Amino acid sequence: MSHCQDWPRGAFRAEPAVRHAGPHTLEALADLLKSVRLLPGLAEKKPGIFYTRGKAFLHFHEDAAGLFADARIDGQDFARYPVNSQAEKASLLRALRSALGS
Repeated sequence: MSHCQDWPRGAFRAEPAVRHAGPHTLEALADLLKSVRLLPGLAEKKPGIFYTRGKAFLHFHEDAAGLFADARIDGQDFARYPVNSQAEKASLLRALRSALGS
């Protein structure tokens, strides 16, 4: 996973070979998901998979390095955010709010 200098602070380039978050992982992210569900303009098509304006916007992954969110903050490419600590979750929520204009 590589940090991208032009991307928002805390974001990483999304890379393949990680699993989408399963039910146990989504349970572990329940507090974060509760906050995400309150953001305007998002539709949760499947548990933990969010769309905005008909386009994939946010989903979660798990791998040996931890838990991550892939968010399409710039409207183009997904950026990877670690979501293992409260500070990391807060960083993601700030980025989501900014991207959604809320």
